[in-house]
Amino acid sequence: MNEAKGTLYIVPTPLGNLGDISQRALNVLADVSLICAEDTRHTGQLLHHFSIRTPSQSLHDHNEKQKAAFILGKLEAGSDIALVSDAGTPLISDPGYTLVSLCRAAGIKVVPLPGPCAAIAALSASGLPTDRFAFEGFLPAKQSARLTQLEALSDEPRTLVFYEAPRRILDTLADMETVFGPERQVVLAKELTKTFETIHGAPVAELQAWLNEDSNRQKGEMVLMVAPAPKQEELPKAAVKLFLALAEELPRKKAASLVAEAFELKKNALYNLGLEG
Repeated sequence: MNEAKGTLYIVPTPLGNLGDISQRALNVLADVSLICAEDTRHTGQLLHHFSIRTPSQSLHDHNEKQKAAFILGKLEAGSDIALVSDAGTPLISDPGYTLVSLCRAAGIKVVPLPGPCAAIAALSASGLPTDRFAFEGFLPAKQSARLTQLEALSDEPRTLVFYEAPRRILDTLADMETVFGPERQVVLAKELTKTFETIHGAPVAELQAWLNEDSNRQKGEMVLMVAPAPKQEELPKAAVKLFLALAEELPRKKAASLVAEAFELKKNALYNLGLEG
């Protein structure tokens, strides 16, 4: 690696409580030549609080592709640069993927700092299985696409972790009840590390009722965690045989739907048959 090249530092920032920033993160932010921030005004408040005067410029979803090459050029010229998002760890449902990919391809050293991440913090306190989990980020905003994605995850044996916007929380939970059933356990964590931090778990139907009792419960940054799907009973051999035969002539989804209806089974269990390997 060319030692004259700079380093890109991935710097997590607090979710809300400024005491959660690490001393190493503060040192990096003070020492680099430039800070790339999702929102320079938001990050400016953090920098001002800690008396850090490093210049910053915006890098967000709408300008990353245009700015990444310019930032890469500064790194190749020897500048050290920090990448931050508004809160938590950059790239985790936040901008930065394009820039980091370009840096890796160009031989620029990328150094990740450990630190706050809403998904991990929420999961650790959820009471749901943590040995295996799947982070799914934000679900689609449109209901049809959201239902399709949830349907694809309905038999997932790992804990599911989502981010969700307050304006869509009730719609998303209603769709989860439709796909997962009213008894699936869901844990909502919101406003983590902040004054009104709340972690509340209940069957998805009850969680909706709890949110509807008080509109204030529907506000804030949210993480939704869904318990793993119950283990499926072994599929009848006749159903498996019929599905495999139909799948040779029909799309898998159609074959699964027909056999599921005939045998009163969940179509996902059939559709996923043989796909795991």
